[in-house]
Amino acid sequence: MVAHPRLDRSGVNAALLKGLTGDGRVEIHDLYEAYPDYQIDVAAEQARLSRFRVIGLQFPLFWYAMPSLLKEWFDLVWLHGFAYGHGASALVGKHLFCAVSTGGDAGSYRAGGQNGHTIEEFLRPIERTAALCRMQWAAPHVLHDAPRMRGDRLSVAALSYGEYLRERLSGVSE
Repeated sequence: MVAHPRLDRSGVNAALLKGLTGDGRVEIHDLYEAYPDYQIDVAAEQARLSRFRVIGLQFPLFWYAMPSLLKEWFDLVWLHGFAYGHGASALVGKHLFCAVSTGGDAGSYRAGGQNGHTIEEFLRPIERTAALCRMQWAAPHVLHDAPRMRGDRLSVAALSYGEYLRERLSGVSE
């Protein structure tokens, strides 16, 4: 699942996705392409979530949070009775990870850094959502300094993301 409001302008997120094409185990679902009007098809999204053992969320960190459509998707799709609560089992045991790009360098995402917190702290609401839904949370894949990522550095980052994803998919039975 990718959520970037201007993927056509994103060198980093587009390059990360391009590195995943051809892997038959990966379905890329672009929320902004699917729902430019924010009219999310809840039943279709719940069916999609039910099909996979590993769910990945790729997005840029905007103002210390996920993009607005991804938040709307969580609010509408991850409902009580489906994702969590009495009798909810659709997501139990599935694996959830985030692949996040940031505009700042790694040093700015630490206690005492410009942003005052680690990236893990900014992603804590998603981690806690995974726990509420009885999912397995994986350490996030973080790509800092995205606006300045070019050339060989970007190619290495895309390869690293592919390896990270292969690790998430290996050992997870279908």
